[in-house]
Amino acid sequence: MVDDTTDTQASEDLLVGLSRDEVAERVADGRVNTNTDVRTKSVGRILAEHTFTFFNAVNLAMACLVALTQQWRNMLFVGVVLANIAIGVFQEIRAKRMVDRLTILTLRPVTVIRAAQRVGVSATELVIDDLVCLSHGDQIPADSIVVRGNVTVNESLLTGESKPVAKGPGSELLSGSFIDSGNLVARVVRVGPEGYAARISTEAKYVKPVRSEILSTLDAIIRLATMGLVPLGAGLFLRTLLMDSSTVNGAILASVAAVIGMIPQGLVLLTSSVLAIATTRLAMRKVLVQQSYCVETLARVDTLCLDKTGTITTGGMEVARVTDASLAPDGGDVARALATIAHATADDANETARAILAYADERDAVAEGSSRVIPFTSARKYSGCVTTGGRALVMGAAQFVLGDGYAAVARSLASFDELERVLVVCEVDGFAEDFSMTGEPRLLGFVAIRDRIRDTAPETMRYFVEQGVELRVISGDDPRTVSAIAARAGVPDADLCVDASTLDTDEKVHEASRRYRVFGRVTPQQKRELVRALHAEGRVVAMTGDGVNDVLALREADCSVSMASGSAAARNVSEIVLADNDFVHMPEVVAEGRRSINNLQRSASLFLVKTVYTAALALICIIVPPYPFIPIQMSLLSGAIIGIPSFVLALEPNHDRVRGVFIANVLSHSLPASLSIVASLCAALVFGRTLGLSFAETSTVCLILNFVVGFALVWRISQPLTPMRVALLAVMVAFVATGCTVLADFYRIVPLTTTMGMLVIILGAISVLFFNRAYDWSLANYEHNGVFSKIVFYLEDRK
Repeated sequence: MVDDTTDTQASEDLLVGLSRDEVAERVADGRVNTNTDVRTKSVGRILAEHTFTFFNAVNLAMACLVALTQQWRNMLFVGVVLANIAIGVFQEIRAKRMVDRLTILTLRPVTVIRAAQRVGVSATELVIDDLVCLSHGDQIPADSIVVRGNVTVNESLLTGESKPVAKGPGSELLSGSFIDSGNLVARVVRVGPEGYAARISTEAKYVKPVRSEILSTLDAIIRLATMGLVPLGAGLFLRTLLMDSSTVNGAILASVAAVIGMIPQGLVLLTSSVLAIATTRLAMRKVLVQQSYCVETLARVDTLCLDKTGTITTGGMEVARVTDASLAPDGGDVARALATIAHATADDANETARAILAYADERDAVAEGSSRVIPFTSARKYSGCVTTGGRALVMGAAQFVLGDGYAAVARSLASFDELERVLVVCEVDGFAEDFSMTGEPRLLGFVAIRDRIRDTAPETMRYFVEQGVELRVISGDDPRTVSAIAARAGVPDADLCVDASTLDTDEKVHEASRRYRVFGRVTPQQKRELVRALHAEGRVVAMTGDGVNDVLALREADCSVSMASGSAAARNVSEIVLADNDFVHMPEVVAEGRRSINNLQRSASLFLVKTVYTAALALICIIVPPYPFIPIQMSLLSGAIIGIPSFVLALEPNHDRVRGVFIANVLSHSLPASLSIVASLCAALVFGRTLGLSFAETSTVCLILNFVVGFALVWRISQPLTPMRVALLAVMVAFVATGCTVLADFYRIVPLTTTMGMLVIILGAISVLFFNRAYDWSLANYEHNGVFSKIVFYLEDRK
């Protein structure tokens, strides 16, 4: 906010700035404003993260072994690996490009004075000692010192403090903040990573581990299976080759079939697919998901930390009320005066002026024309105009406008809400050449301005409270202001607030995290420490924010959410970006996560069935050979009782709360089926030897028995039956029937003989009866399955 444009231009004419040689010298020394922000991942890094994984390495080794046999049909499982890579890479690159596009849209050229000339340059081309010209709405590109001009600056993205700060000659400007009103010339004093915003961002430049129970479980299963597949695979290979007179190729195929069954490729692909579908659905609602597993994390969140500015509030202002001098509701005279002043100063409109313009438009207040404009400055603390009719109107802070008459209205001002910033509207005799008022100001009325709370905030808060999520509001503003705004937004226990400037030790921060719900005057480092304190309490924490001051906490949180209108640093370190800056989408993200996780848990039980029974069967077949399947037959079984039903069930609507531990939920459903399959296959192998069945006949009986138990499991987890689930069961039967008849030669399946048919009927009936009894017992004793969770946690600690 400057005295006037003419005076500013005259001041700039006295400034020469750097010469071309001086700029070149600084560029050569590296004193350039580069490397100032946290960047999104490169495409190469994304490809590497999805390609060079332990899961892919194991499958590649198996594919190489099958390739040695030249039995290419048995390499069908490689398609699952490639599909998984493609889905993950596509989803993450798409999110990266969308976020990068948001960053590009916020870039603006900077006007500098060099060799006494105004020139436009990129912010990354600024050098130390450059003179930058900034005006209302410009973002400060580098830490600077004001040389000419008086302005107010919005530093909320850096400090969380939403109240504009007055700056004049000699004042420091921090990169990342915005000029709220006025214009100035400033000298750059710090560039690149030395700047305030860059230093905060640098602390966040570490690889944030993915916090996902599903991912941890998959990792643990794959590692556990890998620990067993080497000795089991080697033992089965040697047993088949040396004691069963098998060929090398036959021994390799039998061993790979057992090993592949132990690695849940389909579950990894299903998880990637379901989460990719979830992120696609959310993208259609203007929610950009940069890390797909965060959808799961947010669904498990029990504590949500909210930034006030930009999350609960819009970041803008609104007119709370307008009264006349007696505090009675305005009859229209004050609104017309406000409209006249706001329209006259519209070229330099700050948030307050924009709120008044919006109010005047809503009230259809007709503005008078103006013959002279009095711009706002941080020194005068008022603005005004002279109308074409000769009236001199002024609006501003009561102390500065009324002077000695302030005491007479002090009681009236005290009657306004503490959240409201009150301005007085007066008429004066006129204005002098230096814009000072002449004559005694005559009070027309009051206008109260306050932060605009998002219309959807109360509804969103109510949703999270109903879902059992505790809310914390963390802000750089005064704690009393934050508390009052949080209460208006519907945050429970908003009166439990604390001034974080009094929390001078980590111990006090940890104690406050348990006791309070609203935190004011919080530094970026304290925000991070609050998240760490909540983690120490065993909580799953989500954090929302839009500024550089939020970056450290966003990186620390289990799931971080930022607004597209916020700083590039905040967007780039967040897992979720709200492209339309509307917090109302958060319940949609939670609902999408719940649908994905609950359905994944149900479908995952199908995959774990194969993993468990394959490992057990491989161990048994080392002692009692042969292993009854070849890889292509495992593909048929996987498609029928795992692939088709899992994808159908995983995409059904499901908004139940996520309960229990993922691995315990899954194993409580899958173990009964695994045990039933192992028992039935062992019986089939024994009877096959006793009755003199060939390997192909025994293999066919085992395949059908495997499908019967798998069908029984899908039947149980599909309850209650719906038309779609009945159709799913029919497709499963048709799929296997086609494989056993039309495609029998491809899958190496032989027609059923009478002996084989009797075996299938008797063993199948016993297996289904055993499965149902075991399944009922497992569900009834579900709470005792915590041992499975301990296995996962143990493996995680060993990594």
